[in-house]
Amino acid sequence: MNSPIKIGTRDSKLALWQANKARELLLQQGLQSELVPVKSPADRDLSRPLNQFGGTGIFTKVLDDALLNGEVDIAVHSMKDYPTQAPAGLCIVAVLERASATDILVHKGDLSFLEKELGLVATGSIRRVAQWKNRYPTHDTIGLRGNVQTRLQKLADNPWNGAIFAKAGLERIDLLPAHYVALDWMISAPAQGAIAVGCRSIDKDLIQILRNINHAETELLVGIERDFLRMVEGGCSAPIGAHAVLNHDEVSLKAGIFDLDGSQKILVQKSATVQASKNLGVLAAEEVLNKGGRELMQKIKNA
Repeated sequence: MNSPIKIGTRDSKLALWQANKARELLLQQGLQSELVPVKSPADRDLSRPLNQFGGTGIFTKVLDDALLNGEVDIAVHSMKDYPTQAPAGLCIVAVLERASATDILVHKGDLSFLEKELGLVATGSIRRVAQWKNRYPTHDTIGLRGNVQTRLQKLADNPWNGAIFAKAGLERIDLLPAHYVALDWMISAPAQGAIAVGCRSIDKDLIQILRNINHAETELLVGIERDFLRMVEGGCSAPIGAHAVLNHDEVSLKAGIFDLDGSQKILVQKSATVQASKNLGVLAAEEVLNKGGRELMQKIKNA
């Protein structure tokens, strides 16, 4: 390409880190690029819970619109935020190597509240709320919005016991604090820790370029997780977790649906060889739906 590739990105520190990671990989291919930062409505309005912005695609639509309008050539997304179906005319072409998919609890040096009936934990994710309430039913949660720096500052400024973050986000911008604990029991969001790069479907030369920066193992695993999400979500924002890992030649998937208040969960664990893993997410979703997931999803939609 003769002119620099225009990379669409949100303007948070974490989003810019992700876009610059894609930019570095393109440079390794001998290609120049420049960042074009944009803001989504959810970035501008931090007072409303995320699930009030109309379901999936909260943070990604503004970048998709910029692609469709020709304002940018490619868009870089946190893949967990991207809908399972790209808008007409667009496609996700590359998935960059995944970082940690783990959720962590950032606290203030005192974890004794985990053994007590009273506790107050902050998060803006209904998936995290549902799983926390399932494990700690007497604890309270409070909404938390804003970029990573803002959320850490709010935790410091308020009498909360802790707040839940994605470990990858804090690590990427060197803000992982001393006081945190990994929530190994919490099932992460599908594709958490992965970065997606998309473009227009008609840009065949660009698609070929982007395939060169794709990380095949990450693409496989997050594809399985997103298959599970696509099959169960039914177009609504719901507390859904899915995490796939590769161990030698075997892919293992743990996934589930949680009631909004944490009172119910339907989980599944399935494994398959890499060669037989193509439909692993779909099969897991069918199992969850048949174990009561359809009724639970309908209850969530009604709520």
